[in-house]
Amino acid sequence: MEKRTNRPARPLTERRQFYDSENRPVPNRRPAGRDGEGRPEGGRFEGSRAEGGRFEGGRAESSRPDKSQYHRPPQDRSIDMIFGLRPILEALNAGRTLDKIFLLRGTKNSMTQDITALAKAADVPVSMVPVEKLDSITRKNHQGAVAFVSPIDYMPLDSILAGLYEEGKTPLLLVLDRVTDVRNFGSIARNAECMGVHAIVVPSRGAAQINGDALKTSAGALNLIPVCRESNLKDTLTFLRESGVQVVACTEKSDASLEAETVDLTGPLAVLMGSEEDGISPEYLRLADHKLRIPMAGQISSLNVSVASGIMLYEVLRQRLKKD
Repeated sequence: MEKRTNRPARPLTERRQFYDSENRPVPNRRPAGRDGEGRPEGGRFEGSRAEGGRFEGGRAESSRPDKSQYHRPPQDRSIDMIFGLRPILEALNAGRTLDKIFLLRGTKNSMTQDITALAKAADVPVSMVPVEKLDSITRKNHQGAVAFVSPIDYMPLDSILAGLYEEGKTPLLLVLDRVTDVRNFGSIARNAECMGVHAIVVPSRGAAQINGDALKTSAGALNLIPVCRESNLKDTLTFLRESGVQVVACTEKSDASLEAETVDLTGPLAVLMGSEEDGISPEYLRLADHKLRIPMAGQISSLNVSVASGIMLYEVLRQRLKKD
């Protein structure tokens, strides 16, 4: 048997010969300066490859416009960070939806005052941080100011609630108290959209940043379900109760179990879920109309908040489908 090491090595420049259906050799020539697919090497390709796409810098990009969602603004969503006082001020004046703003601690001038005032009016949290924090966010010349652009627009809760009542729908809202993990938030949004939640309510401070990871984990649900950012969850829960919405808190500290069906979940409802660390804040628990725990048979006494939200929302949907 011939040893592998005795076989003549194929020259690196040798190309494989191809044949047509009649066993005739097919010329295998490639124009100089082009890759194996006929695209310019490292250059720009414009043509009708499949659907009129374009090639730039070694990557094919579709030229078809992206379909925006009903609550997405028309501006370019490829920019997720703004740095510099002037660009952030202009973004606020232009009505861009910012997730949060970081300013260099100790900086006081007319521009930072204007940014703070506009951010407060738009319910955008502003944090005064040391320069090390800003340097850890970006290596670019931030000039003491960095802002994250939200990939979605936040919606006003009162308008959504009024619209639901006007349309004759039974409101189902999901209120999240300090859920800070981005992927947990994305999973919760996916659960909420699948189970028919009309809106997600989050606090202005202490909530997960809605970024590309959250959008991806939500499987696109964050493009479909409105998110409301409220500066004071205590006032928000009070507003919901006064608007005829029953607030039900999911907590393991409750004696009432979910499977007992002691609470009617078919009416206007807001499900309150707590943080990954310590659950729902005591001041919010006191405002809940009912407290329910999820029954468990294992040795671990708590669930991931995204899993717990799915179980709670399924029970709501089950009761509503049963009633219909």
